[in-house]
Formats: sequence, C-alpha cells, structure tokens
Amino acid sequence: MGTFRLEVLTPEKRFFEGDVEMVIVRSVDGDLGILRGHMPMVAPIGIGSLRILTGGQWREAFISGGFMEVKPESTLILSDAVEWPEEIDIKRAEAARERALERLRQKRSREEYIRSQVALARALNRLKIARKYRE
Repeated sequence: MGTFRLEVLTPEKRFFEGDVEMVIVRSVDGDLGILRGHMPMVAPIGIGSLRILTGGQWREAFISGGFMEVKPESTLILSDAVEWPEEIDIKRAEAARERALERLRQKRSREEYIRSQVALARALNRLKIARKYRE
C-alpha cells in the first residue's frame, strides 16, 4: 500500500501533516476511506472521528466536521476543531453535554433545537473518543 500526503488544518493550528497509508472520516453519507490514488473530490465531513493509518499504526482523533479535498497524491482536511484523545477535556465535554441536553428540554425555536443537537453530538463524540483511549 502506497502513501499520500495528509494535511489537517484548524483555524488555530496545523493539527497533522505527514505521509499516511489511509485516512477514514465520517462524511454526511457515511464513512469515507481514502487511499493513495483516490479520485479527486471535495466532500463535507460530519462530526465524529478522524482515523489515520501511518507507519502501520492507527491514530484516532475527534473532528467537529468540516471539508476535505482529495487528490490522488494528497488530501487536505479543514475543520473548526480536531483533538487527539489525550487533548480532550472530559469535564468540559461533560458540561457541554449537560448544557446541550438542558437546551433540548427547553422548547425553543427550531434553529435553537438544531444548534443544541449539534452541540450534543460534538460533546458525545468527544467523550466517546476520550474514554475509548483512557479506560
């Protein structure tokens, strides 16, 4: 299996840059696995996990959604937030989950309801990834 260049950027930092064998992300239609030579495409990324195979080892991170540009020799991922499991503040994520649940219980506008659902999805995915690698 060949390698390709992966670059993962957030507004604050270059989260990852290097040669990888494979990357798997959640798109709006399901998981997408990218290998070297993949056809060019641009796709939205959903909230969930970013899995990177490099040097024969898998690494997993939380990703808050975004966009990816795939070319045969490189892939660029842009996201508001990407965190390795050890970077996730579990107490903060639990507090965010509780705030989102409370907002969902309050009968607010449709827009507020959708925002609360997205916030809940981010918090739950952060907790899932953090706990998976800490327990």
